[in-house]
Amino acid sequence: MDDDRHDRGFWCRRLTAAGVIAASLLALTPGVAHAEPTADEVREEIERLEQEFSELNEAYNKAKEEHEAAREKLEDINEDLEDTESELEELQGAVKALASTAYSGADYDSLLYLVGSSEPDDLLAQSADLNYLSASQQSRLDRYTEQKEKLEQLRDEAEETEEEAQEKLDEAEEARQEGEEKIEEQQALLDDLTAEEQAAATAGINTVSNSSGSSGTTYTGPATGNARVALEFAFNQVGKPYVWGGTGPNGYDCSGLTQAAWAAAGVSLPRVSQDQFYAGQRVSWDNIQAGDLLFFYNSTAPTHVGMATGDGRMVHASTSSKPIGVVDLTSYYRENFVGAVRP
Repeated sequence: MDDDRHDRGFWCRRLTAAGVIAASLLALTPGVAHAEPTADEVREEIERLEQEFSELNEAYNKAKEEHEAAREKLEDINEDLEDTESELEELQGAVKALASTAYSGADYDSLLYLVGSSEPDDLLAQSADLNYLSASQQSRLDRYTEQKEKLEQLRDEAEETEEEAQEKLDEAEEARQEGEEKIEEQQALLDDLTAEEQAAATAGINTVSNSSGSSGTTYTGPATGNARVALEFAFNQVGKPYVWGGTGPNGYDCSGLTQAAWAAAGVSLPRVSQDQFYAGQRVSWDNIQAGDLLFFYNSTAPTHVGMATGDGRMVHASTSSKPIGVVDLTSYYRENFVGAVRP
């Protein structure tokens, strides 16, 4: 009985893996059935999923940045709103005091004795007809009107900004969930291959493992100066987990790692890959040096970044399925390379 269940589970996994890439294969070879994807077919599909993951990670980071910007804007609005409410309260108290002494025959040049009704808004409605108001009194009334309108605008703006912040947070979470689905698809494909087939399918993008199996390793490449400081920092992170939106110290995503590494060398980089792409001197593949930022997948808005080590490799945080590590710059990376930047 157990053997029967095992056999059924095995074939279910095989069919699942085949189904994952069926659409792309069918487009290339119509009418041909692929019951079991080959290692090469799995490799191509994993590379596609790898790119889609990087795009979703970039979308996540962008949404998170916009969320944070909206939250900061909301804080400023709320602070301004509190100040406005406080000033309005003071103005309203003064206007009510003035109105309470209406027609008393008092000194109309004093702010304590304005003619009007018992309500500030009614007093404002009448103020246009009060031609005997002093300049200072009229200024106080004008300020009251101005601040009352500003308060309503701030309340509306605060509500809109809060909604925008939540929308961006929802977008970020959606991107993260989709990215994790790509990882699950990769794993489903690999689970149905032999160890040799798995190695062949991931050869182009496989991480060179830290030999000790622990977090942190030593950089021994040719970099000097700030580049060496940045690479030493990055190598100290090897083995730590990939974290969505991670900026350390317990984990990083791709641009979070490069930003933190160069920050250790005193160089400030933007937060996301697409902005880092425009944050330094552009260099070609043939002129890459240790410490250069390497960008992949989209020529105008790259979605993945790593750091050249100077010995034909790159240190990077790739996906949530792998820890931070070092990879050989294989033909896969060369084919998907879109530019390099020297901070």
